[in-house]
Amino acid sequence: MRIRRIFAAVIATAALAGLGLTGAATAATAATAQGVTASVTPSECKQGGGTPDLTDNLCKGGTYDGQQVD
Repeated sequence: MRIRRIFAAVIATAALAGLGLTGAATAATAATAQGVTASVTPSECKQGGGTPDLTDNLCKGGTYDGQQVD
């Protein structure tokens, strides 16, 4: 009976540790996916609330403010 309890505790600990590692990997992937892009299209600039300035090739205002427009 005591061995069953220990075994159950080991299994539960391993399961929780696995969930913790999975959550950390998911968070790292999400952070990478939401990273800053090198350049945006004029339509992406507009969708982010900015105005593409094609003379400077920059997005002015909005989410992508200061990003290069290609």
